[in-house]
Amino acid sequence: MKLMIVLLFLVLTVPKQNVFTGENTMEVVIIETDFGNIVLELEEQAAPKHSENFRKLVKEGFYDSTTFHRVIPGFIVQGGDPFSKDTNPQNDGRGGPGYTVPAEFGLPHVRGAVGAARQGDAVNPERASNGSQFYICLEAKPHLDRMGYTIFAKIVEGMDVVREIAAQPVNGDRPLKPVLMNRVYLVYRKQKE
Repeated sequence: MKLMIVLLFLVLTVPKQNVFTGENTMEVVIIETDFGNIVLELEEQAAPKHSENFRKLVKEGFYDSTTFHRVIPGFIVQGGDPFSKDTNPQNDGRGGPGYTVPAEFGLPHVRGAVGAARQGDAVNPERASNGSQFYICLEAKPHLDRMGYTIFAKIVEGMDVVREIAAQPVNGDRPLKPVLMNRVYLVYRKQKE
């Protein structure tokens, strides 16, 4: 009887996720925010190391409760820093998982492209990416292609949510009110025909 109660509890409390089987499915990343959900598709072929790393961090819950700590209208929104969970906004943008990911160039900075943040060339001549921080392009930014940043995903739904985040009031490039990634997780969905 106790086992039945525990199983019933688990079934009722685990969030329902749409899972499809078959050839026409794809894995996507869902970023839940107070403004709505952002859905990313990883660019496995063009950026396999970045895709694998992002997937690993998502599965670990690394991004849950981090913020979009940098917002530049007409340019990017950036997040993924574990330091953004603390109460010190001065350290936002400096954190990561303690490692970098080798550069994987090739995809362009188009609207909705998701790229890996990195330190500048002077201290990072290999242009290795921060292990967790990422940005979303609000518009096409071809100059970033020439500067050597890795694109590893694209927005497939929720660009309106990204634009709403970009419209939040800021002090410099930091939102006045934290823009949380409440939960970030993977799901399989049926591909659109």
